[in-house]
Amino acid sequence: MENITSIQNNRVKAWTKLQTKKGRQVSQTYLIDGWHLVQEAINHGGKLHAIMATQAQYDLHQAELPLGVPVFFIYDDIAKKLSDLVTPQGIFAEVSLPTANRAPQYIHDGAWLFLDAIQDPGNVGTMVRTADAAGFTGVVFGAGSVDPFAPKAIRAMQGSQFHVQIASGDLKEWITEFKRNEFVVYGTQLDPEAVDLFTIQPQTQFALVMGNEGQGMSTELAQMTSQNLYIPLAGHAESLNVGVAAGIAMFALRQR
Repeated sequence: MENITSIQNNRVKAWTKLQTKKGRQVSQTYLIDGWHLVQEAINHGGKLHAIMATQAQYDLHQAELPLGVPVFFIYDDIAKKLSDLVTPQGIFAEVSLPTANRAPQYIHDGAWLFLDAIQDPGNVGTMVRTADAAGFTGVVFGAGSVDPFAPKAIRAMQGSQFHVQIASGDLKEWITEFKRNEFVVYGTQLDPEAVDLFTIQPQTQFALVMGNEGQGMSTELAQMTSQNLYIPLAGHAESLNVGVAAGIAMFALRQR
């Protein structure tokens, strides 16, 4: 175990770079912040490269830390450097990014969520977490979507990235291949051909596309889906937050 005392330490500089997308792409790792996320990584197959903890956090969790993973003691000022929280817990881990990006032509089962240019990391984290809760197999990030491994997105996921498959790619290709593999692909779009979400029979094998917070689904994707759906609103609100809408749709469509 190495004791790190300075924010100028090279390891600290390397871990700090993981707060940026470029840093994560170069190292192929990302940073998780807080005991709950570290515990999820330990318990659900995350590949840990290092654990960084204050003495207090190490004393609390020593018995649960995995053998063979380097542990580094850090001071509170280093914890604040590594975290975007005002008062971080003081325990972190460096974890590998997913190495295998699924090819859609080889997928033949499960419920999948496709994200079309979702730009708010809080919405992204909420949707991944909700997909996990609803029993979805995976989430695919299309062009224009926020990096799912950005710190705010990771915090909002609450460890669900270890429970569902995270992929990225061209959603036109994913929709085409899913339909070829006999998936129904639902879009979320208020247009004359859209049908009430709650008239659809729950099922186990399908994809659901959620569109950008302000613009909705792209016109091209909306024209490619098997069926577009809308959520009937009983009150006077004109629309729903995309994370809320996704949650309603996922639980309504997923057969349990």
